[in-house]
Amino acid sequence: MPFFDTQSRDQLRAVYIDAWRKRRAGLPMEPLEMQVADVIDLHPEYQTALEARDDVIDRDYTPEGGQSNPFLHMGLHLAIRDQLATDRPPGIRKAFDDVVKRMGDPHEAEHRLIDCLAETLWEAQRSGMPPDEQSYLERVRRLR
Repeated sequence: MPFFDTQSRDQLRAVYIDAWRKRRAGLPMEPLEMQVADVIDLHPEYQTALEARDDVIDRDYTPEGGQSNPFLHMGLHLAIRDQLATDRPPGIRKAFDDVVKRMGDPHEAEHRLIDCLAETLWEAQRSGMPPDEQSYLERVRRLR
């Protein structure tokens, strides 16, 4: 999504915070804000933090701090949903549907795909190469 490419970390985090504020207040929302708020709805563990804007907008989430980055996690959900909507890589939608059938829970299935995507992105970063879509798709197909 080009929108995300033009945002600083703080601006991007503000999108999440503002989308959640609008959802809670019943205010009109843009389609992207609705997508973001839908993901936040699924994560009550992040909702209170998003309501305390100043506590999270410039916070560093490091592995040493022992807490996962909620913005990264929710962003990966959005990435998975974008992949499913566009069926990219080709076959991801069917592979996801198969995982949902096996697991019975679309949200948990998204979490499993997030693990596959994160591993694929880590490998790409480590190798300095683009993500290997076929390797990613095979990881998803192997999920049980």
